Amino acid sequence: MRNSFDKKSLLLYAVTDRTWLKGRAFSHDVEEALLGGTTLVQLREKELPYDEFLAEAFVIKALCGKYNVPFIVNDSVEVALACDADGIHVGQSDMKALKVRERLGNNKIVGVSVQTVEQALLAEESGADYLGVGAVFSTSTKRDADFVPYDMLKTICAAVSIPVVAIGGIYAHNIEKLSGLGIDGVALVSSLFAEADIKTATAKMRSLAEKTVGYGEGNEK
Repeated sequence: MRNSFDKKSLLLYAVTDRTWLKGRAFSHDVEEALLGGTTLVQLREKELPYDEFLAEAFVIKALCGKYNVPFIVNDSVEVALACDADGIHVGQSDMKALKVRERLGNNKIVGVSVQTVEQALLAEESGADYLGVGAVFSTSTKRDADFVPYDMLKTICAAVSIPVVAIGGIYAHNIEKLSGLGIDGVALVSSLFAEADIKTATAKMRSLAEKTVGYGEGNEK
């Protein structure tokens, strides 16, 4: 997967959250996002035991395969390896990127959350394929997230040669504030999965993400 990793797959990066299921099957909501046009799915489970996390990972991986969308596991190298995910995303408090790359090898995608230029450069040097930067807006999804000002986001984008995804509190009403900063995509949680009609919400955010990133307008990095 890594050898054919296309940064355009980061355009609309869906991060799962089971908070808003309301009795629906988890896989149903993920498939609705896929039908709406999400370009990558990250499976994020902070509470599930390993066996349940792994079983779920196999289901979501199969769905992503059906729609030819990369499947990323959050944090757990063990789950990523066991289900043969396309890659993994880790934070600053998780396993270091260099160690993750050693564990997964060179053919998997590795993403790293960063908030500073120093962290970004170290992640790139350690073998990261892309960076997640945020929170760019206040967010209720991850209350412990550090705020990253626009200027810092723009500086990080300019400092590295790998793609950058903005995350944190991104919705239809504020996404275009990220235009011109150099990002390659947006990572979304509640603006997809908290919506009553996930497919329609995803399609709307996909269109806004394309305008914000500038694909099709000669704005490639």
